Amino acid sequence: MKLLGSISVAVALSVMGCSEATVSTAPITALPRSLSDAETKVIAGSNDFAFDLFRTGNVDQHKANVFVSPLSASMALGMTANGANGPTYDEMKAALRLTGATREEVSDGYKNLISLLRGLDPGTNFTIGNSIWYKQTFPFNASFLDESKEHFDAKVTALDFRSPSALGTINSWVAAQTNNKIPQILEDIDPAEVMFLINAIYFKGTWQKQFDKSKTVDASFHNADGTTSTVPMMARDAGVQATYNADYAAVDLPYGNSAFMMTVVLPNEDIDSFAESFDQAKWNALVNALHDSEIPVYMPRFRIEWKRQLNDDLQKMRMQLAFVGDQADFTGMSPLGNHLYITKVLQKTYVDVDEAGTEAAAATSVGMGVTSLPVPFRADRPFLVVIRERFSGTILFIGKIAKLPA
Repeated sequence: MKLLGSISVAVALSVMGCSEATVSTAPITALPRSLSDAETKVIAGSNDFAFDLFRTGNVDQHKANVFVSPLSASMALGMTANGANGPTYDEMKAALRLTGATREEVSDGYKNLISLLRGLDPGTNFTIGNSIWYKQTFPFNASFLDESKEHFDAKVTALDFRSPSALGTINSWVAAQTNNKIPQILEDIDPAEVMFLINAIYFKGTWQKQFDKSKTVDASFHNADGTTSTVPMMARDAGVQATYNADYAAVDLPYGNSAFMMTVVLPNEDIDSFAESFDQAKWNALVNALHDSEIPVYMPRFRIEWKRQLNDDLQKMRMQLAFVGDQADFTGMSPLGNHLYITKVLQKTYVDVDEAGTEAAAATSVGMGVTSLPVPFRADRPFLVVIRERFSGTILFIGKIAKLPA
């Protein structure tokens, strides 16, 4: 995984470049409705899972960029867990940090959350898509497929996995869902694989107050590996929500009507040490400490593409039985569920940040196989970014920018 950086933030999420401007959409002050108990449990679990996954994956990605979508991984795995039973289900539920929710609450929570996040900000393009692609000759339970349609709004399609067109069909769906930012999630279909459960997320937001493109200048970015890169450093006048203490400085940059935010965190210590101690409690303290501040913000313009197989990370988080062919129990999926197991969990992400805003995308595939302060905020060193929905607290993306291309 890759991401993290006095705070001057050079971030590159694809957005439209133009001179400094303010988006006309009126800021909102609350969600259009109250969160259900099921949503509250799913969001809390998803965010705990977000930090677990980020910290675990960062351990062997020191001094490298990380940009993971925990929401995408949580939804793809949540859809998969709906077909698990026994200890396999218990492990998946625990790793997803959903032990306090019943199976029904998990399904309803994801369903309601998908509905809530879609269309929350008319000025921000945010889409969530789920799909299931299965080998047409393999017996899957109709009840599992129907529940996936009902609770995850999943597109469910039977394919001839032996046909050369099957791979292209799946990848084309992902490309369409992510505005071609993730053109391919699968490189091949192993003969043992009989199903793919896929989540795709696309986000394109315009800064509520854009960076003035005429103020962008080349500047140094001090990479985590000790090298220095020359990057386009954007500048924005004073007036942000910020917080700073002995450990870090942070700023909150709103998109559109302020439902979605980018929070940029600039640690005062080694980026990897900070990342691996970053958890839900510290995140909550940071968000609660944000306040109006008259500091200018400097942040790099950047674009990053990232990919990772998450099997090892999830197993370190104690989701283990699901990956073991002779021990996994996916009898909720198929009458042959005792012979099914997760082959690989793949995630690819894309983020592009510029003066106008941010474009980000993620796709997560779960393959199923059958056995046989006040100072200028200048992000000129490694930093973290979190893209979140402000009112529900849902974390969409979390990353570490550790090194930028010269």
